[in-house]
Amino acid sequence: MAVETKQELNPKTTHFEFSGPVGAFVLTFGLPLLVNVLCVCCTKEGCSLAPSHIIAQWKKTPFLTAEVYKVYLLWLAALALADLIVPGQIVDGTELRNGQRLKYKFNGTRVIAILGALLLSRGVATNWQLPELQFIYTNLTQLANASIVTSFAISTYLYISSFFGNKLLALGGNSHNVFYDFFMGRELNPRIGKLDLKLFLEMRPGLLLWVLIDLAMVHHQWLTYGRVSASIVLVTLFQGYYVIEGTFYEAGLVSMIDTTLDGLGFMLVFGDISLVPFTYSLQTRFLADNFVELSWLQIALITSVYLLGIAVFRLSNNEKNKFKQGKTNPGEYTYIETKTGSKLLTSGWWGMARHINYTGDWISSWAYSLPCGFNLVPYYYVVYFGVLLVHRESRDEAKCAAKYGETWTEYKRRVPYKFFPYLL
Repeated sequence: MAVETKQELNPKTTHFEFSGPVGAFVLTFGLPLLVNVLCVCCTKEGCSLAPSHIIAQWKKTPFLTAEVYKVYLLWLAALALADLIVPGQIVDGTELRNGQRLKYKFNGTRVIAILGALLLSRGVATNWQLPELQFIYTNLTQLANASIVTSFAISTYLYISSFFGNKLLALGGNSHNVFYDFFMGRELNPRIGKLDLKLFLEMRPGLLLWVLIDLAMVHHQWLTYGRVSASIVLVTLFQGYYVIEGTFYEAGLVSMIDTTLDGLGFMLVFGDISLVPFTYSLQTRFLADNFVELSWLQIALITSVYLLGIAVFRLSNNEKNKFKQGKTNPGEYTYIETKTGSKLLTSGWWGMARHINYTGDWISSWAYSLPCGFNLVPYYYVVYFGVLLVHRESRDEAKCAAKYGETWTEYKRRVPYKFFPYLL
């Protein structure tokens, strides 16, 4: 009986994403190659994806030295320690399918304040030479490879450990195929003691390193030219705000699909600690060695694009959170109530499009690349992020259709657009 109960709780995965095991295998080894290409493609001569240029840069760059790997591991360990000891807000997670409700601690704002204070003190102590930022610029590709090696190590640990103990598995990561489950993640919410690995990896090492890489590029430009361009300042401010502002809304992560449905495997681990910091910073890496001047009109237009995207993203998410928490006035919003008791908004921002927050996120992504001018490589982020959000939307739609059934069909009739009202 106990075995039957466990099988019912952790059924075998029969629906595959990413073209199944073959796609998972290709992505597991193809994405690290992409990170390495993007790390070396931007030089003083500009950004080029020509194979001859990439190979020439690889020949000049060590794969990974022990010194760089030790620094990277120290970075991870310091952040894990900070996550454990820095006080934070305690939040109850959503109820899982085994009836369990996990507790989470969110202290991102304090952690990033501590990191900023340390960086500021080092700047004063070193007369703003900041060898730590110079180290990041000089060893960027090695740091990327350190994160890739660590991604494989963490994912291997997660895969093996998921077979021991009474673990709650992700519905999408229990196919019994090694490659697919390694990629998707078997265990739903793995923890080491009080450290929740999924939310730690999502919110700490990758996002904070993204900010540090941007600052390292600004610092390098200042050391090289004696001044910094408005273009690199804009990108760094936009991306820094995105990361810092996110720490004020961390508690909302407990209800997101990544937390409640996705397992923690190579897909999320690599995405969090490798893909995000070392590809999302591509624009500042280009600008660090390619001084792009902007007119006041260009600055105003690019800033307007960013503010529009951020406004749509934040206002729509705030509206959704307000509605979920029951902080609305009677009759303020229209909605459909599902058989499970959930309520689907059909007015306000969410009456315009079913994934209007993704639209805002994508609009703001343009402001990261526009300061780079007409070199197309830094626009990788716009293209990648668009593909990511479309794929995420398709996963959301499939899971909501399975969960809500006919109610979801009615919801789509009332809110027919996915991203852009009256367009798409």
